[in-house]
Amino acid sequence: MDISVVIPLFNEEESLPELVAWIEKVMKNNSFTYEIVMIDDGSKDNSWQVVEQIQNKNANVKGIKFRRNYGKSAALYCGFDVAQGDVVLTMDADLQDSPDEIPGLYKMIKEDGFDLVSGWKKKRYDPVFSKNIPSKIYNFTVRCITGIKLHDMNCGLKAYRKNVVKSIEVYGDMHRYIPVLAKWAGYKNIGEKVVIHSERKYGVTKFGMERFVRGPLDLLSVTFISRFVKRPMHFFGILGVIMILIGFAASIWLGIQKIIELKHGIVGNLITNSPYFYIALTSMIIGAQFFLGGFLGELISRSASERNKYQIEKSTF
Repeated sequence: MDISVVIPLFNEEESLPELVAWIEKVMKNNSFTYEIVMIDDGSKDNSWQVVEQIQNKNANVKGIKFRRNYGKSAALYCGFDVAQGDVVLTMDADLQDSPDEIPGLYKMIKEDGFDLVSGWKKKRYDPVFSKNIPSKIYNFTVRCITGIKLHDMNCGLKAYRKNVVKSIEVYGDMHRYIPVLAKWAGYKNIGEKVVIHSERKYGVTKFGMERFVRGPLDLLSVTFISRFVKRPMHFFGILGVIMILIGFAASIWLGIQKIIELKHGIVGNLITNSPYFYIALTSMIIGAQFFLGGFLGELISRSASERNKYQIEKSTF
């Protein structure tokens, strides 16, 4: 099978028939063999009934229905798990992602050799202050921290080589950082393609203001996990040593200062009366806690059942 199209959806009953018909037209015009995997993330409208009606007319459509709303990451995880196509594409169900982009994305994976291609909505039809400007700030920050040069990290329209989606685990709200997860798994050939972005035709956006809190927290989480999950001591241990050295240096400075005062017959305050004494002491205590945290993390990591699980591309054995 050439292509699997994975579509998470939540309360999108109006757009689904038009979306599937559009995808079907593109696939037939390009002679692709395909499947459409639709994941109903606990919709409260008639989305699942619409999916079942579409399935009765099109054998290429498959559906998964969640008992309740788990989020986009959970939907993508289940979709990736069942996808069978050589190239796996994801798109949103609200018709803002154009299926006409499918052939170009497929070509970049199969012919140009990319592991992952992310869409770039260069011209967006979203509210400027609530989406466009925060998106630019967010993407700039992610580029600086991760080193992945994508202009639109969170674009729902993406294409993957099949073994990429089978090698990563999307959970929580990590759908925003799938390129980071892919890079961590060893797939570094990541590209992007300028794609058409349309105005929402039906319904309303499903993402509220909470994404401004969750996004940065998830970025910190995925950055830490990708760099230090197998070596927590490298993070906590280094922080601990730095804090201990700062506290130790401050203590020595206070001691030397007191010796100089005594040598010159200056009767000063006790060292313990200086606020710098308590800053130094606090720094050493925090440093010791960081170091201990890294040590405990290292013990847990070495006891984990997947501590020696690595992504092996090829083997001659």
